[in-house]
Amino acid sequence: MYAVVGCSDCDALRVVEGRPERSECPRCGTSRKFERLKQFVTTEDPDHAREVRAAMLAKRQGHEDDFADLDSFAEMDRYLDDAGVDDEEYLEQAGVDTAAVDAAADRAEQGSGGGRSRKETVLEALREQDAPTEASVVDYATERGVPAEYVRDALDKLVRRGEVTESGDTYRLL
Repeated sequence: MYAVVGCSDCDALRVVEGRPERSECPRCGTSRKFERLKQFVTTEDPDHAREVRAAMLAKRQGHEDDFADLDSFAEMDRYLDDAGVDDEEYLEQAGVDTAAVDAAADRAEQGSGGGRSRKETVLEALREQDAPTEASVVDYATERGVPAEYVRDALDKLVRRGEVTESGDTYRLL
C-alpha cells in the first residue's frame, strides 16, 4: 500500500509505503503516528501515488496545465530504459572494472560475523536482545565487525521504513 500524506507543520507532501507506526517528514523532521496523518490517496500502485503527489505539487505552484501535458510515470520510466547508457556501460567506458567494483561492494557489505551482511547483523542484534537500546545494538554489531555509524544509520532507516519501532530508548522488531 502507498499513501500520499501531508505534513501538518510544513505542508510537505510525501509518499509513504506500507503502514508504519510512525512517519517522519523529510523536510521538517516532524514525526507523527501514521493513522493521524492526512491521507490524500491510498493505492496499491506506487506510480499512481507518485502521480497524485506530483499533480498536487503542480497545482500548488500553478502548473496544473503543464502537468496535464506530461506522460504518466510508467511511460516516463519506459523512456528512461531507452535513453542514454546504463550505469555499468558508463563505468566501463570510463575505465572502471565493474566486476571489481561489485566484488568490493560485496566485501564491504559483509561483516566479520560469519558471512552475514551488516544489516543482518543489526537485525540479529535486535532479535537476540530482550530490550535492545541503540548502545546495546551498536556494541553487539561492532563486536562482529560492523561500524558503529553504519549501525546508527541502519536503525534510523529501519524505523523510517516501519520495520522497527523505537519507544523511549528501546527498539522492537515488527
